[in-house]
Amino acid sequence: MSGTESPAARLQALFEGHRLTPTQRRIAHSMVRRAVDVPFLSSVELAELAGVSQPSVTRFAVALGFDGYPALRRHLREVAPSAEPPPETGSYNEYQQAVEAEIENLRHLAEALGDAGPVRRAGRVLADSRPLPVLGLRAAAAQAHGFAYFAAKVHPDVRLLNEGGTMLHDRIDAAARAGASALLCFALPRHPREVVDALAHAKETGLTVVTVADSPFAPVAKVSDLLLPAAVGTGLAFDTACAPMLLGRVLLEAMCDDLPDAQARLEEFDAKAAARGLFVD
Repeated sequence: MSGTESPAARLQALFEGHRLTPTQRRIAHSMVRRAVDVPFLSSVELAELAGVSQPSVTRFAVALGFDGYPALRRHLREVAPSAEPPPETGSYNEYQQAVEAEIENLRHLAEALGDAGPVRRAGRVLADSRPLPVLGLRAAAAQAHGFAYFAAKVHPDVRLLNEGGTMLHDRIDAAARAGASALLCFALPRHPREVVDALAHAKETGLTVVTVADSPFAPVAKVSDLLLPAAVGTGLAFDTACAPMLLGRVLLEAMCDDLPDAQARLEEFDAKAAARGLFVD
């Protein structure tokens, strides 16, 4: 692994090629989310961070080919020799800690976007799809709605799928019959089973599945053609999703780059909005 890689990228490279159980994927996701801190965490601290048992952390290290967690932690310190213990956050209250964690998630996203290739590929795939179905259920419904709202200003046919149930597959089928070539999904924890089933169905119909998810180890990874990860914050009673939301806007920008009439559509909307007095600012 290259010394120029980010801590999160080094960890993801370490996990690649290993068949991990759901519990082990949860540990892996927690490690990526706290990549800078992990070399300094004990097995007990990592278990608490991931919400698993300490023996699960030991089994996870063995599954990666190490004698135990101390050997894994020693390896992480060796591949990041310049790493220093994270600063103390004891002076922060719980709300500040949640904000600091989200800032760290955004830093990881910025590092990941250093390779813009995946986002640009996804933008091309989405721009070429007519119509473009956008899926997001439960916790991810707001992300899907936000993307679809703005995408509809530049894309000629956006279809929001933010309600589950027996008609979900029907609506995917209808989009495919109408000429859709791709589907965009926002998938956040806890991951509804019907989202995984819907993506599997979309692939069966021939759609290319692009997914924004909280982790490269999320359950939707196996039914996605292109997965773009952005971590969620877990420090409050309900997860926060600043990084997935921002990644959605970045993906929207990439899609606009491949829609030749995107600027003209935006100018047309602005002119009509001004004529109607739609906004007060």
